[in-house]
Order: sequence, then structure tokens, then C-alpha cells
Amino acid sequence: MHLMLRCLRHCLCLLLAAALCIPAFAQNTAPPLMLAQVWRSGMPLQDYWVSEKLDGVRGYWNGHQLISRGGRVIAAPPWFTQDWPATPLDGELWAGHGQFAHAQATTAQATPNDAAWRRMQFMVFDLPTAPGSFDERLPLLTQAIAAIKQPWVRKVEQQKLSSEAQLQALLRKTVKAGGEGLMLHKGSAAYRSGRSDDLLKLKPYEDAEARVIGYKSGRGQWQGMTGALVVQTADGRQFALGSGLDAAQRQQPPALGSWVTYRYQGLHEKTGLPRFARFIRVRDELDFQPPQ
Repeated sequence: MHLMLRCLRHCLCLLLAAALCIPAFAQNTAPPLMLAQVWRSGMPLQDYWVSEKLDGVRGYWNGHQLISRGGRVIAAPPWFTQDWPATPLDGELWAGHGQFAHAQATTAQATPNDAAWRRMQFMVFDLPTAPGSFDERLPLLTQAIAAIKQPWVRKVEQQKLSSEAQLQALLRKTVKAGGEGLMLHKGSAAYRSGRSDDLLKLKPYEDAEARVIGYKSGRGQWQGMTGALVVQTADGRQFALGSGLDAAQRQQPPALGSWVTYRYQGLHEKTGLPRFARFIRVRDELDFQPPQ
């Protein structure tokens, strides 16, 4: 019954917003960020710098304010960005391993919470408007971070590897320590927006997004709660996503129409549906560009 009432309230809100021509959320122009493709075995590893993939909130310093990936102004406390350069910085607002929820909640607040921001770091990995290749931008980035002189602003460490065996070993070590995966940045690449092989990601699993279109009732210990989300991918495939939901999410599941991220291990040959799909989190719609 509570699921039916929730669905009804959500639909009424959407209809009212549409009737009044009120957008679901305000969104500014997204910054021209460099985005990652997926690493493929056999690619020329010697061409790339390797760093940890940080599970935080993408932050773009445009010279006077922090902007999210979706174009939202991030309300950081004045002390957090004091004396930052007029030069744009591209990085991750990070609260540490396993602390994505804190980073997301902190950066989403319209009025910054000082105590919450004290736990945040700005991990910088590029200078978007600096000339030259990534090889040439790295020493400039080191100088820029040193000039800021704030302990919560740090350069993301980069290293070169000589073999895929080393790459996989580093991936295992990073994940064991609580990391999400690895990023590979092509040394010869200029900074350009959009997805390309200039920037790659490597994780021990695949992940994707799907939209919530319904719910399945729970059984056993989940009786009276949500047993699974019914989700639909951007290409129209539908499946149930129950694994990974905690008790609170089963009592108050993600709203109809919201996008969620799930992880999986390959696709079923016959159906094309994800194998061992597991819910990770609800996407922040202010910062999320739905897949086409």
C-alpha cells in the first residue's frame, strides 16, 4: 500500500510541475569536461599516466566558483576556496574511501555546512585551460597546487606502468585499499571536452545507469517493503534490481523516474541483460546526463 501511495504522490507532483511549466530542477551550463572511455586490453599502456579513480563528486573550478559536472554551482564555504587561482582546475571533491554519500550530501547543500566541508578534499588532476599535452601540464599542475598552500587541496598522484600485469596488480591493490579503480590519462593529449581514448577508466566490474519504472513487493524479511526496483536502460531493456538495496532504501525506494547506478559482470548472451546486477546508488539528477 505504501508503494502505491508513493507512486501516486510522485505522479501527481510530475503532473502539477508539467501543468505549471515548472522544471524539476534548475540546471546551468555544464562545464566542458574531459570524460573517460573504458580501458581495453592491448591498448598502448606506455602512452598513459595512471592514477586512482576517486569515488567523489566531480568539481570544476572556473576561476571564481566550483561547478559540478552537470553545471550546478557548488556552495563551498569561502575558506575552502580562498586564494585559489584564476586558472581553472579540474578535480574530485572527495571525502575518503567509502565516503561517497558524505561527499554527495555535502556538495548538494545550498548552505554549506562547515563541519561537513572540513572532511572534504579537492583532489586536482588537470588544468583544463593550460596549453600543451598532459605531460606538459603535469609540472604546471604541481606548481599550481603548491602555490595554493591548503592541505585540503591536493594533486592526484600519477605514475607510469610498463605492463598490463602491473596495471592489473595496481588495480587489485587499489580496490583492496578501498579505491574504486584506476584512471589512465594519455600523456600526449591536450585537454578537450567529451569522451575519447585520451582518458580511460578501469574498474573490476562494469557499471551503468537505468531509470526506475516500477517496484516489486518484498517477501520474507522484506514483506511490506520493496523487494526490487523495476528499471529500464536507455536502450529499452527492463529488469529487476534488488540486490544491493539496504533496509532504508526498501522502505523508501528511489522515486519513479529517477536514475540509479548499478554494477554488473557482463551480459547474458540470449537476453542481453546484465549478469549479477547490484544497486549502487541513486544518481544526483542535477549533475547527471542520462545516457542516449
